[in-house]
Amino acid sequence: MKMMKHTALATVLASTLLFTGCGYNTLQVKDEAVIASWSEVQNQYQRRADLVPNLVNVVKGYAKHEEQVLTEVTQARANVAGLKVDREVLEDPALFEKYQQAQAQMTSALSRLIAVSENYPDLKANEQFRDLQVQLEGTENRIAVARNRYITTVQDYNGYVRQFPQVMTAKVIGMKTKE
Repeated sequence: MKMMKHTALATVLASTLLFTGCGYNTLQVKDEAVIASWSEVQNQYQRRADLVPNLVNVVKGYAKHEEQVLTEVTQARANVAGLKVDREVLEDPALFEKYQQAQAQMTSALSRLIAVSENYPDLKANEQFRDLQVQLEGTENRIAVARNRYITTVQDYNGYVRQFPQVMTAKVIGMKTKE
């Protein structure tokens, strides 16, 4: 009977030590950190998308014959708005790449829109346009910062998921590295 109690106690202690080092809780915390940092990237992308209609409307009044550029910006915004990023997209490299391409298209279209403004001195002098341009530039900087934080968070997560013994726990619960 004493031997059985000692064996049970030894089993409980061994199990506790084994599961303490498995990293399950830390994996969960790091996974949530990745999701939170990506949410900040999305937040900044949304801020940029929200500024676009105002910018387009101001430019329309000055650059009526630049309809193609305005159409490209509007289309790029529609493409970005139509792509919602959830956990599935973050874990699917093809969908994630599609989202990144849509954001790159938006950046390119906005660059062309700003270039158009260079041809219109009155537009460049317009206070509303200048304010929107400053907000857009600030948002682009925020996007860069948020993306850098996301990359750092994913690096931390991926490094942890690949370490032993966490790699074993990650495999058991189906957690993989992230893009």
